[in-house]
Amino acid sequence: MQRHQAIKDKYLENRIFLNRIIVLFVFMLILVAGLISRLVFLQVAGHSQYRNMASNNRIKVTPVPPTRGIIYDKGGRVLAQNLPSYSLEIIPEQVKDMQDTLQRLQLALSIPQEKIEAFKKQRKRYKNFDSIPLLLQLNETDVARFAVHRHTFPGVDIHARLIRHYPYAELTAHVVGYVGRINERELKTLPEAEYRAIHSIGKIGIERSYEDRLRGHAGYAEIETNAQGKPINVLKTVEPIPGADINLTLDIDLQKTAYDALGDYNGGVVAIDIETGGVLVQVSKASFDPNLFVSGISYAKYKALNSSKNKPLFDRVLRGQYPPGSTFKPFMGLAGLEYKIKHYHQTLFCPGFYQLPNKSHKYRDWKKWGHGTVDLDIAITQSCDVYFYELSLALGIDRISDFFHQFGFGEKTGIDLKGEKSGLMPSREWKRTYREQVWFPGETLITGIGQGFTQVTPMQLARATATLAKRGKVVTPYLAERVIVQGKDVITERSAEKQIPLKSSNIQHIIDAMVHVVHSPRGTAKRIAKGIDYQIAGKTGTAQVFTVKQDEEYNEAEIAFNMRDHALFIAFAPADNPKIAVAVIAEHGSHGSSTAAPIAGAVIKQYMQSKIAGLEQ
Repeated sequence: MQRHQAIKDKYLENRIFLNRIIVLFVFMLILVAGLISRLVFLQVAGHSQYRNMASNNRIKVTPVPPTRGIIYDKGGRVLAQNLPSYSLEIIPEQVKDMQDTLQRLQLALSIPQEKIEAFKKQRKRYKNFDSIPLLLQLNETDVARFAVHRHTFPGVDIHARLIRHYPYAELTAHVVGYVGRINERELKTLPEAEYRAIHSIGKIGIERSYEDRLRGHAGYAEIETNAQGKPINVLKTVEPIPGADINLTLDIDLQKTAYDALGDYNGGVVAIDIETGGVLVQVSKASFDPNLFVSGISYAKYKALNSSKNKPLFDRVLRGQYPPGSTFKPFMGLAGLEYKIKHYHQTLFCPGFYQLPNKSHKYRDWKKWGHGTVDLDIAITQSCDVYFYELSLALGIDRISDFFHQFGFGEKTGIDLKGEKSGLMPSREWKRTYREQVWFPGETLITGIGQGFTQVTPMQLARATATLAKRGKVVTPYLAERVIVQGKDVITERSAEKQIPLKSSNIQHIIDAMVHVVHSPRGTAKRIAKGIDYQIAGKTGTAQVFTVKQDEEYNEAEIAFNMRDHALFIAFAPADNPKIAVAVIAEHGSHGSSTAAPIAGAVIKQYMQSKIAGLEQ
């Protein structure tokens, strides 16, 4: 049997082997290149990113809230302050089961469900490593109860915080305002960096208008943590910048006098320093305790406030719009003199009503048997409606509207608070535009006595009164006298005073008549003149809540309280060198002479006593 020997091709084998070596070498080169490139990326290009990630696992940046600025009255008494308090807070990333934790906390501390829901909403705006408050203002009992169970609640702890407090409560609720928890709508507009550590924001009043100043600027702390996330060392601290302190023009003693003088009546009282425009008194009543809102008001308490027939949450000074009634008459009289429609001693006969030419409708005077023969002085002193019916018809609505706009009626006063209403000073054009109707002569008559479409706020009335007292120099009211940032005053710009072009003798005639309102034996506010050795210039007013029909009489005893007329009074003193202007509206007070005038009198008398006492010291 013949054997065959296999023939080897060494050249081919060597070539195959070499090719394999080359492929393997290239593959190894690719792997090495990939490894080097990855190494370069990690060490060079991605160095900053991964270093930060590693650092973040070890270091937590915790925002440090600033201290909110203090609010003082003009005498340095604290109106809004920060008090130490304990809060229960949760760090979400340290809690394994949030729902279980919240349920157990709710049982242990009897936490209302609305607080739990509020926490869930708050959590959306924070990072997982932030400490988020669940409960504020814990009492000692709650702190002790939680301390017993502390070990069973990882990620939950009690922290010492400063919380806002308003020592005068209802007395300053509307003007100073309050802070409350930040809501979802506010979250969309607030700068996140500034509010990371801040849980509350100014809602109304000075707290809202000066939020940027009062808030301050947050700081932060870099804290080294262990593997379990517990802090072991503070590496770096950037101190927060505290908020500015604000000194108001408000006099808390006068504020209390005005608030108490209103008694059982709701309404508004405003007093302005005529020389500067600083608001000395700004009372809106009914009121509420602003401290209820600081840590989150309960649903039941908010519902009670919101549904109260007294409307305690409504700011009557800036947003309440009322017919000015006869407080309009001094300005009407001045308009008549300025336009030369009437001269000071020109008279007419008041039979107790007024009729338009060729009309049967009678526009009644408040004194049904009439005032007899009156001139401008008597018409203001005794508040004769018939005189001003005739004067208003002669002036015409457009001249009335133009003149009153100069005193700020129908316009915002420009006070340094938000939410102010502009009132309404009607005109022919206004009615055509907004009512799509023509203007009637009868509407001019009732406008002339402060009724009809005309609406004013207490702040507008006070401003107009101060402008009249200052003989036409327009006064712009303000509250923030000084803004102090880290011990230094920040200059607060005031708007330049405008001068209404008025004849000095005409103004003096009106002031003389207003003095007679208080100091004449037949003046409607003569009661408040007792016991003073200076003169007050004033004007009473009564504003109808509803219209009395032609064939009916207004019988106060038979009318429900909430349908009775509003009582108004404006005044300034001393008449020969005015220092203070006051406007009062007492809702359903019926008579300006007996209800509103004594309120203004109490404020003026206390102010003048303090001025005299200050001069004697």
